[in-house]
Amino acid sequence: LAQCDNSCTMTPERSHRMDVSTLGQFVRDQRKRIGLTQVDLADLAGASDRFLRELEKGKPTAEVGKVITVLSTLGYDLEPTIHRGDLL
Repeated sequence: LAQCDNSCTMTPERSHRMDVSTLGQFVRDQRKRIGLTQVDLADLAGASDRFLRELEKGKPTAEVGKVITVLSTLGYDLEPTIHRGDLL
């Protein structure tokens, strides 16, 4: 995840791949860091508070488009990162 305003890359340690639980924790941490409630962030992102609760809990079926919108609302972009060069 890269913060939009300064291109700072925020990634888990190289030995740990991103998963929905890690992503949910990241969203929760960033929401709390800027002082928003789940309802506040959901309203700003045009999502339901139920969606945000499930995302923060790491629900594996979270809709990707909504996840991207929530991240954007927090000031982050979702960017693919190559973690293994030998996949193909």
